[in-house]
Amino acid sequence: MSENAKLTRGSIYGHLVGQTAPMIIGVAAIMSIGLVDAYFIGQLGSEQLAAISFIFPISVALSSLGVGVMVGINSVVARALGEGDDEKAARRANFGFAFALGVGVTLGLLLYLLLDPLFRLMNAQESLLPYIRTYMQPYALGFPLLLAIMGINGVLRGQGEARKTSYISICYAAANWVLDPILITGAFGFEGFGIVGAAYATLIGWALGIGFGLFLIGKAAIPLHPSLLRKCSIVDPMKAILRVAVPAAFSNAINPIGLSVLTALVAIEGQAAVAGFGAAGRLQSFAVVPLLALSGAIGAIVGQNWGAKQHDRARKAAFGAGLFCIGYGIAIAIILFAAGEWFADFFTEDPEVIDEFALYLSIAAWGYAGYGLLIVGNGILNAVDKAAWALGQSFARVFAVMLPIAWFLRKDWGSSAIYAAELAANLLGGLVAILVVWRILWRKAPEK
Repeated sequence: MSENAKLTRGSIYGHLVGQTAPMIIGVAAIMSIGLVDAYFIGQLGSEQLAAISFIFPISVALSSLGVGVMVGINSVVARALGEGDDEKAARRANFGFAFALGVGVTLGLLLYLLLDPLFRLMNAQESLLPYIRTYMQPYALGFPLLLAIMGINGVLRGQGEARKTSYISICYAAANWVLDPILITGAFGFEGFGIVGAAYATLIGWALGIGFGLFLIGKAAIPLHPSLLRKCSIVDPMKAILRVAVPAAFSNAINPIGLSVLTALVAIEGQAAVAGFGAAGRLQSFAVVPLLALSGAIGAIVGQNWGAKQHDRARKAAFGAGLFCIGYGIAIAIILFAAGEWFADFFTEDPEVIDEFALYLSIAAWGYAGYGLLIVGNGILNAVDKAAWALGQSFARVFAVMLPIAWFLRKDWGSSAIYAAELAANLLGGLVAILVVWRILWRKAPEK
């Protein structure tokens, strides 16, 4: 066992809190970018707010692919450290960063080339396409910057350095907070660029985040040294990372892909429905931050202990994480159900948009506990090299439950059917996740 595998020692619940708490701050900072964007873009008009509602699921889907790459790096680095092989961990870390950059370039170019057909497929109105195109073109060209951050964070998370990853997130989120009002609506005598100003603010923030991340990783136990890529075969790290990263990337991307289809279905109900659904989705992303943070933190804890053959500690971490998902999910659902219209007032004054915003939260919020169980379960499965199981349950949640229910009930229930479909998918997804994790960690795990 490596001395750098610090999560194999000490209190498991202490590690859950210690790894998750800084990630809550970091993930909240990331999610706040979407909220701040929506607030200032909403001041431009309802068309711009509707445009950003179409953009949101696509940007989340692409980011989720990047998160999958980060999860793959996190998993293989954590397990190598748990096995006591620092050299293997370093090889995998450096290849992972290079791989993340390559994925970023590829996805960015594809997005740039396919912008118009992609958003027409989502039923975006022709009047919205100029706004969408203006935002997405610079976003697509700068997308490799985000994947570079994902690569750095994957290396740090695998070492249990959750606090450092939160510093990086806060760095580029803070830049966005400062730049959004200046670049979108204008300030200090500057007129602003409109909706594209949000994209410029995001790209500048990413660039600053990379610089800060490289500084932090230089002080970590497993730093980045590109020379390692020339001195050894890349076959082992490539196979190890791809075995987790590919299914994890698609598993993470399936939910926003489903969200994109739901957005297209909501668009049939009108522009106000799209704007309300999109704005509520931004708030929802912020509300589930602790669940997202826990799903990111659990991988290093379970991975290091699983690699060190300390299976009881890994099980204890999984059990504690599941209890938190249920308790927090129910609590936040009560709050959002009670205060939906109050939150809507922050985004718009349009009564139709406010009604749709509140309707979505009154239905979908009750599934947050199940959603937490699903994503935390996926984090656990990825950590123990069972990423295919995570992909399978994510796929079934969206394509076997959510989309069929939304499609068949929409004609009779309208937008309520779409929100009910999301609720059903989250509840069933959470139940399946419990059964799968129990089967892998308790029934099939080898004993020490």
